Amino acid sequence: MSDPTESFAPPFQISLEGIQIEPPKEAPPPKRILLKASKLVKQYGGKPVVNGLSFHLSEGEVVGLLGPNGAGKTTAFYMTIGLIRPDSGKVFFNNKEVTYLPIHKHARMGMGYLAQEPSVFRHLTVEENILCILETLPLTAKERKRRLEVLLRELHLERLAKKRATALSGGERRRLEITRSLVTNPTLLLLDEPFANIDPLAVHDVKEMIRHLKERGISVLITDHNAREIFSIVDRSYLMRDGKMMLSGTVDELLSSEEARTHYFGEHFRL
Repeated sequence: MSDPTESFAPPFQISLEGIQIEPPKEAPPPKRILLKASKLVKQYGGKPVVNGLSFHLSEGEVVGLLGPNGAGKTTAFYMTIGLIRPDSGKVFFNNKEVTYLPIHKHARMGMGYLAQEPSVFRHLTVEENILCILETLPLTAKERKRRLEVLLRELHLERLAKKRATALSGGERRRLEITRSLVTNPTLLLLDEPFANIDPLAVHDVKEMIRHLKERGISVLITDHNAREIFSIVDRSYLMRDGKMMLSGTVDELLSSEEARTHYFGEHFRL
């Protein structure tokens, strides 16, 4: 009796001889977490301004921290950088706890901070403003001069080097502030409302600088009220509400969230 499976045998065979089959490509290793905040709490007058906030930032990431006024974004920044102490919770940077270290020790470890308020010396020139920071480092005069030249060239400030800060436009001043923050060679930079009080041309300029920071391998945590501008440069974002983390994800994930549209973006928000 014939084998009943014979009628189902394929009419031809495919030879794989001579065909090279590449092994599946391995996924790139996950990036190392550079900054981690865990369950941060801060109260004023018994009222929680930040309540159990956790977030993280990996090497080379640009991450947004969004939320309406009073959400606790700036307080979260202050606790992260060491300007204020949390009532509870912890902050880790480069696998070391830095929760209660002052801001200057954060800076020495590679964490930079750009406040939303103007931070330049108004009556000094651009190069003098940079030299003020360089003089805090253990460098020789020759090394300071060389580092100054590199920074001026890298951030396109050479033509403004002799110009006083009082004569700078809003965008030029922001460029100088970011340049000053790079003097200590940070691996992480926190930008608090970098798009505030500058014109549209300067906004574009600041975004290009943030992209340049990422190309240099510097991680950036940024908060601003201008969600459109933040979304054009971040890898992902966190959304805060009432001192807590409401959502996190990519731009598309946040925009597709009904909760985010209800409490922050509004139904008519479009990129």
